[in-house]
Amino acid sequence: MKKIFVLLFVSVLSLTVVLTCGFSAVYNFKEKENNVVNLEYVNDSKETSKELNISAPSAYVVEYHTGSVIYEKNPEDKKQIASMVKIMTALLTFEAIDNGLLSFDKEIVVSDNAAGMGGSQLFLDAGSKYKVTDLLKGVIVVSANDANVALAEEIAGSEEEFVSKMNEKAISLGMNNTMFVNATGLPADGQYSCAKDVSLMTRELLKHKEYYNYSKIWLEDFTHPSGRVTELANTNKLIRFYKGCDSGKTGFTNDAMFCLSASASRDNMRIVSTVIGAPTSKDRFSDVSTLFNYAFGKYENKLLLKSDDLIENNIIVNKGKAESILIGPKNDVYVFGEKGEFKNLKIDFELPQTLTAPISEGQIIGKAIIYNNDTEICSIELSAKSTIEKENFADILKRILSFWNIKNK
Repeated sequence: MKKIFVLLFVSVLSLTVVLTCGFSAVYNFKEKENNVVNLEYVNDSKETSKELNISAPSAYVVEYHTGSVIYEKNPEDKKQIASMVKIMTALLTFEAIDNGLLSFDKEIVVSDNAAGMGGSQLFLDAGSKYKVTDLLKGVIVVSANDANVALAEEIAGSEEEFVSKMNEKAISLGMNNTMFVNATGLPADGQYSCAKDVSLMTRELLKHKEYYNYSKIWLEDFTHPSGRVTELANTNKLIRFYKGCDSGKTGFTNDAMFCLSASASRDNMRIVSTVIGAPTSKDRFSDVSTLFNYAFGKYENKLLLKSDDLIENNIIVNKGKAESILIGPKNDVYVFGEKGEFKNLKIDFELPQTLTAPISEGQIIGKAIIYNNDTEICSIELSAKSTIEKENFADILKRILSFWNIKNK
């Protein structure tokens, strides 16, 4: 028995030395410079307004997943955007919910100030309690100023403080041609944005899956705490009359004229189309429909890898509680371009032969390089899908005993 224990001890010691000495040879993979983390193929050809006959003086169209610009017309001209300002209200509300500062079911007492707002309304009763989810519905579906201010006051204490948060968020999103003065979009000196910035704001809002629970509502009766009923009709008519359109925000004042930022999804491709200053309500819906038709007719978005796809690999994990590792992309991987452009797509993987534990979930392991007709167009990082802890002395001993038992059977 004493002899067996000595043999075991010597074996463990030898294995430890081998593993430790082998560390310097581990992970010889080196990322190339200018690595593209988010796969995106941007087509540089942009049509002019004459070719598409857009009535609005400003327009901007992007593909949601990649941010690829499809069309632009005076995209950075500073203009009033009316109630499209409320896109930011909805965004900050969803973020407050995500951060635990609000909940959908939280009840808010509506102030006299909020209930007294003019323009589009949910017709809230001052002093009554309304759930956050109901106020969101009012903002997103019918562009209600009273619900909008009620949320602003709850999140920041006052509309003025909320506007400060709106401008801070705009800066963080790169909305360089935007200044908010109020939370409703009602006419105000010094308040402006542009088609490109509104698109940025819309794309950020679309990241919140709960948003679609509201944006897709067409008609609905809303019952107030008092039992009074208000009929809600979505101001974005395209959710009913354009195939694939499931979201958007309208706006109108005499200064801004008719505005719309809407999104539609078909065949792996989601388009965000924004127009500012169309001469009539019919024109803004016609403009956005025309832009949608152009985008879906001319371009395509190919899904190459899903975020839950696991990449087959032969990477050996040293000194870990597991001997192999699961890897994959962090996000869905798309390539975007004109239809027929990507006929010979190929993916190559650059991966290390070995890794050494510990390895954290999300740790960058290697990359996938995408080629079209043997020309590299972009690359994405691949990361660990699980954590592998470093093995301890007990793990090593257990493995040796297991090996010993198998050998002596």
